[in-house]
Amino acid sequence: QVQLVESGGGLVQAGGSLRLSCAASGSIFSTNFMGWYRQAPGKQRELVAGILSGGSTNYADSVKGRFTISRDNAKNTVYLQMNSLKPEDTAVYYCHFVHGIPPRGSWGQGTQVTVSS
Repeated sequence: QVQLVESGGGLVQAGGSLRLSCAASGSIFSTNFMGWYRQAPGKQRELVAGILSGGSTNYADSVKGRFTISRDNAKNTVYLQMNSLKPEDTAVYYCHFVHGIPPRGSWGQGTQVTVSS
């Protein structure tokens, strides 16, 4: 069974930075996709950033130029560097992996990010 454990959330002032980490444990292989999603109160969960096994990345328009996603395949870990944070970035952030053959998805438990104005 695969477990994803997130860390790095917290409270920060607008303009500040945070770095989220998500590490997988258990029997995991062929991790094709690693991503970060977020969900603010009263809103749907949305994709923030994703990275494929080959290194290709994509970002939500709202975070382009401010957030950077990266992965360490040897550690089965994905990171999200968040700079120039804004109050509208406040949400619970979840990591999501697509892995295995056939592919299946796993989710982390979520980590709260709060940006004060």
